[in-house]
Amino acid sequence: MKVFITGGSGYIGRSTVRALTRRGIEVTALARGEAAARIVSDLGATPVRGGLSDLAVLDGAARQADGVIHLGQNYSDDTAEFDRAAAEALQNGAGDRPYVHTGGVWVYGDTDGVANEDSPLNPPQITAWRLENEKRVLSRVASGGHPVLVMPGVVYGRSGGLLQMFFVEPARTADAVPLIGDGSNHCALVHVDDIAELYVLALNAEAGSVYCGVSDQNPPMADITRALSHAAGRPERTVSLSLAQARERMGPIAEAFALDQRLTGVRARQQLGWTPTRLDALTELARG
Repeated sequence: MKVFITGGSGYIGRSTVRALTRRGIEVTALARGEAAARIVSDLGATPVRGGLSDLAVLDGAARQADGVIHLGQNYSDDTAEFDRAAAEALQNGAGDRPYVHTGGVWVYGDTDGVANEDSPLNPPQITAWRLENEKRVLSRVASGGHPVLVMPGVVYGRSGGLLQMFFVEPARTADAVPLIGDGSNHCALVHVDDIAELYVLALNAEAGSVYCGVSDQNPPMADITRALSHAAGRPERTVSLSLAQARERMGPIAEAFALDQRLTGVRARQQLGWTPTRLDALTELARG
């Protein structure tokens, strides 16, 4: 089997390439520059030179693969347009072969209890653009396409991810980890190696399937930030911010971190046999 992946040199992508190659799957990976090409080569993948705006490259690489995993994203004012165009090119190339698209559980907004894939959608502004794009991706089922949507929770592990970027790193210079409000809101977590396994399994999912990539770890943010304070070398030192203060410090992503979310990944467990193994997030986060 041969799989083409975008974002293979990124945080989740590196673990996903490892998960693919461990199974003996041949991997080709989009690489925009020399650094990205070296990373994916070292992981055992063959670089395909180009970026997400190189639609002919995406189409061609997808046509030569047995399946596609789209992890790459262009963070800019035109993120939605880049994602839409890239997804269309990749799906055009993939035809009736599996195309796994990346979403995110923040589109559910605040959940009332434990949510799943069928729960109402109420995204914060930062992820509202995903709704129309994902609708278009999944609509390809009607014309013979094979889209699958994986929606990761907040990904942690291997000293990377958004928690590291927005909480740990700032604390090393600010002397305390930021905490939005009182921290009673919950956060749906998943380890980077576990979500990588789900991406690989999703290549075998039925067309039109949607999966929440969460490991049923939904701790309060107060517990998460306390763990992160140890990783930052500032044990037990947190500073409470209002949402307005957090927006000023972190930008619009603060609204997503302030969500109260509890989600379950039981569908992926039951349908795909996904078995997350990293289930002690607070201990791992504290270790950094």
